[in-house]
Amino acid sequence: MIRPTGVKATEGHRLWLEYSDGSAGEVDLSHLSGIGVFAVWNDPGRFEEVHIAPHEAIAWDDALELCPDALYLTLTGKSVEEAMPGVRALTENA
Repeated sequence: MIRPTGVKATEGHRLWLEYSDGSAGEVDLSHLSGIGVFAVWNDPGRFEEVHIAPHEAIAWDDALELCPDALYLTLTGKSVEEAMPGVRALTENA
């Protein structure tokens, strides 16, 4: 599995992400800012508290986490099948 190895908040509610396969770059999350649970990002310094949680989610606290796999797909532009070739077989045999 490809896992996150680095995360840093950048300007404009963007994250710089790095993954174990060497993929790295920015993902724009500004479209979420101010909506529902993401309203906390409008508090000064709150967005910058991002970190990789022990269970590898991209997190700000226990109540606000994003899926690292979804962010990986957004970052790389890969499909689920490209990024995780065995996932289709798992779902078909479930």
